[in-house]
Amino acid sequence: MSVPFRITDIQLYERGVRMRLPFRFGVVTLTACPQAFARVRIATADGREAEGAAAELLAPKWFDKNLALSNEDNFEQLRASLRLARDAYLGGAAEAAERDAFGHFAAHYQPQIDTAARQGLNPLIACFGPALIDKALLDALCRAQGLPFHEAMQRNLPGIDARLTGDLAGFDIDAFLANLAPSPAVALRHTVGMLDPITGADIAQRLDDGLPESLEDVVAATGCRHFKLKVAGDAEADIARLTRIAQVLDDSLPDYQVTLDGNEQFADAASAAAFWQQVERTPALRRLAQATLYIEQPLPRAIALDSDVHPLAAMRPVLIDESDATLDAFPRALACGYTGVSSKACKGIYRSVLNAARCRQLNEQALREGREAVYFMSAEDLTTQAGLAVQQDLALVSLLGLAHVERNGHHYVDGFGTAPPAEAQAFAAAHADLYQPPGRPRLHIQGGQIGLRSLHAAVGFATAAHPLWDTLQPIAGPQ
Repeated sequence: MSVPFRITDIQLYERGVRMRLPFRFGVVTLTACPQAFARVRIATADGREAEGAAAELLAPKWFDKNLALSNEDNFEQLRASLRLARDAYLGGAAEAAERDAFGHFAAHYQPQIDTAARQGLNPLIACFGPALIDKALLDALCRAQGLPFHEAMQRNLPGIDARLTGDLAGFDIDAFLANLAPSPAVALRHTVGMLDPITGADIAQRLDDGLPESLEDVVAATGCRHFKLKVAGDAEADIARLTRIAQVLDDSLPDYQVTLDGNEQFADAASAAAFWQQVERTPALRRLAQATLYIEQPLPRAIALDSDVHPLAAMRPVLIDESDATLDAFPRALACGYTGVSSKACKGIYRSVLNAARCRQLNEQALREGREAVYFMSAEDLTTQAGLAVQQDLALVSLLGLAHVERNGHHYVDGFGTAPPAEAQAFAAAHADLYQPPGRPRLHIQGGQIGLRSLHAAVGFATAAHPLWDTLQPIAGPQ
């Protein structure tokens, strides 16, 4: 049964994050970036009050890849989305009415997109602000009810329904949620960025900070057997780089699995299909090709949902990521030949849950009709940082039953980065299975797995700690 509540306060903050290694993805090389934080307070109908929190990186050149915009322009776009969402969720008497958590999201979903559009902000940007606030509200709701995240979701305390997704009108969402069960651990899928060194010989000067730098280092240090490989849409250069990656993986691991991320870099579906055929024809990539699970967002978002990817999908499954900008994107993508969709907490926890329900409904229908169950969700990352962001995303991934998750924030940022030591120690003490060693906590990866038991035990949305709020910078008004 859902629990109505009023939102009594929303505060927005940020903190600068510095990368230990440059991260190249798509058209940008990231070396520093702010992380945004939301702090909310709610009051339930029975008089309980609680505080909740959430965090997400203000990643440039992903939500909007317009090269005419600077990174600071991108940061300000995302700040604008946060301000719009805060003002809407805290609006007048009608907007501030008691609603369940999903009701607050649903009431503002389309108005947020429409208002953002009038300011030149695309739907991915528009949905970023509510995504952050919705996570914080869910944290507060779990705390008000004294429940961990997975139990709150199993009981559907947020009140998730099909009011915004007509294709799920006949699907039993309550039963779907009730049958979800979090796993004690999840496999890490390591991202190999475009600038990442493959072997030690690629490193001009080592950082020597105790963390792996090359792909060889990662394999040796973490035991990881899942990898996400960025490609740039330049077939010759991509094949050469993938060949070097394959040599490391083939020589180091008896078995492994990879995914290819096109990052919108292919001009059209034909060129993406031709590239994959070239991968399959390359002898040195035989094992890597066989180990490839799917191809992520090969086409630019402007054409992705108007392009026929069936020829490529017949060779390897294809999923949408950047094109998953609205709640109707995945059903549109299905008609084009896509069978997968990504889960990213920065796009919204309710979108992930509803798209996971869609995958379940589609696969059940396929099996009833004697067809193969081919619809799937993947767990992707946007450099989620130690603390709130990585913990809440991991809890969501685990609840949805996703076996492996792209994680890259821990590789490009050293532990808790610029967070105060006291804050890092508080999170590490509360989640000792997730962070090691105690003195300088970093994401703990053993045998390629990330332990999650402490996240499931925490009352709240996967966290028994909150940031030191007085060390954060309030997000100011428009610049």
